[in-house]
Amino acid sequence: MQKITPFLWFDDKAEEAVNFYVSVFKNSKIGSITRYGEEGAEVSGRPKGTVMTVAFQLDGQEFVALNGGPHFKFSEAISFVVNCKTQEEVDEFWEKLSEGGEKSRCGWLKDKYGLSWQIVPTVLVEMLQDKDPEKSKRVMEAMLQMDKIDIKTIKQAYEQQ
Repeated sequence: MQKITPFLWFDDKAEEAVNFYVSVFKNSKIGSITRYGEEGAEVSGRPKGTVMTVAFQLDGQEFVALNGGPHFKFSEAISFVVNCKTQEEVDEFWEKLSEGGEKSRCGWLKDKYGLSWQIVPTVLVEMLQDKDPEKSKRVMEAMLQMDKIDIKTIKQAYEQQ
C-alpha cells in the first residue's frame, strides 16, 4: 500500500467514473468496493447497499473514489498530470479524457466528471528546464498558444535560431 492515496469525491458517479478511468489507462484495475450500510445510508442520504467507495489503480497508482453527495465539486486547484513520451500518447489521452468534458489551454482538460487533467509530453518539461533561457522562453510562448500540446511545434520553437 502506498503512503499517500488521492481520494476523489463524486456526487453519485464514483463507480461509473472509475470504470471509465480504468478503461483509459493501461495497467489499471478496480480493487475493493464498499457499500453503504444502514448507518452510512442514514447519515449520507444514500440508499442502503449503494456504492460508497471504490479502490482502484491507474497505471499502478492507487486511488479511492467516494460517492459522497453534491456537497463538493472538483476544481482546477487539483489536477492529475499524465506524462506522455510520444505525440500518439498525447493524442490518445487528450481525446479519451476530454470526451464529454472540456478542453482547455496548455494541455489542460476537464473530463466528463469534472476532474482536471494535464496531458504533458515529457519533452516539454525538459525543454522548459533548458539552461538556455531563450530556448525555454520560445517553448513557453509556443505552448501558450496551444490547447493540446503538439510536440513537433514545441520542438521547432526550441530549435529555432
